[in-house]
Amino acid sequence: MSRLEFRILETLWDAGSLSIREIQESLPPGRRPAYTTVQTIVYRLEAKGAVRRAKKIGNAHIFEAAISRQAAHRRLIDELLSFFNDRTQPVMAHLIESGKLTRDDLREAERTLRRLTKHEKPE
Repeated sequence: MSRLEFRILETLWDAGSLSIREIQESLPPGRRPAYTTVQTIVYRLEAKGAVRRAKKIGNAHIFEAAISRQAAHRRLIDELLSFFNDRTQPVMAHLIESGKLTRDDLREAERTLRRLTKHEKPE
């Protein structure tokens, strides 16, 4: 998923259903892409199953996100990990070395791991 695709999804998650024009106008003015660029990206997202047409008003199609924010995050992270043969260690090492992973993040990860481990059933 490209950065612009993700920004368009963010716009739809925040606002709900929007036309292509409304999506385009809600993007930051300094870096706002042309209407036709947004239209192309929305159609690509639709083909990927990430957005859907909610309704049609006059000639304008109204689009909404077809996937949740969490599903998109998972998809992006899975895609990133695929570049590392699904190994998390290089990513974790970078996050730690860059200062982007805090002790609180690690504690939360440990809690999640403990919770998930508890729910695993022995075979």
